[in-house]
Amino acid sequence: MALFIQPVPILQDNYAWFLRDGESGACGIVDPAEEGPIVAAITAHGGRLDRIFLTHHHVDHVAATDALRTRYGAQVIGAAADARRLPRLDIAVGDGDRVMLGTAEAVVIDTPGHTIGHVSYFFPATPALFCGDTLFSMGCGRLFEGTARDMFDSLRKIAALPDETLICCGHEYTLSNARFALHVDPANAAVARRMREVEALRARGRPTLPVTLAEERRTNPFLRAPDVATLAKLRQEKDAFR
Repeated sequence: MALFIQPVPILQDNYAWFLRDGESGACGIVDPAEEGPIVAAITAHGGRLDRIFLTHHHVDHVAATDALRTRYGAQVIGAAADARRLPRLDIAVGDGDRVMLGTAEAVVIDTPGHTIGHVSYFFPATPALFCGDTLFSMGCGRLFEGTARDMFDSLRKIAALPDETLICCGHEYTLSNARFALHVDPANAAVARRMREVEALRARGRPTLPVTLAEERRTNPFLRAPDVATLAKLRQEKDAFR
């Protein structure tokens, strides 16, 4: 049975991601930073939480980790390389490691750039990628700790995944990212179409995520950047774009 995936809106514009393995019933949460909405989502799906997946150390991705661990007895999974800045880890992982949610297997991918210790979780059977603040729909994370080279290499890893991969990222930034994508690539009809779609979704209060990797290949200027210099220039422009 497939992996059930649900975005949980938290804080101002974050998403945590609730997961349930259809075969075993095991449940997980990715990047929990606000207890109340996440507890409500868990309760709505049976009140079980087995594993907490952390992509990086920023407080808007980890703040509710210890409260949820205490409430449900869930195991916490995160990057061994960044363990000193994360909540206490029960399972410390690195690039290429495999972790389970019931019978659903995830592959850990090192994706530095936004932070040095950032990791993403790829469930190949679904397929779905939980990429925190590395890749956004039509955008990428700010380079707070890593370099443009780090981010370029991380995005190349993501670009190698199957087209049908569901991109499940950490923020609802798609509308502002779409405006920038249209600014830098005004002749791209796919960007204009996606912009209209995003505007309609947000007008109805609906999430713009998940989105397929195939759609991101067509519309994301950072994922489409051919080299590090281009990505660095785009990131600098986006940082100042209003």
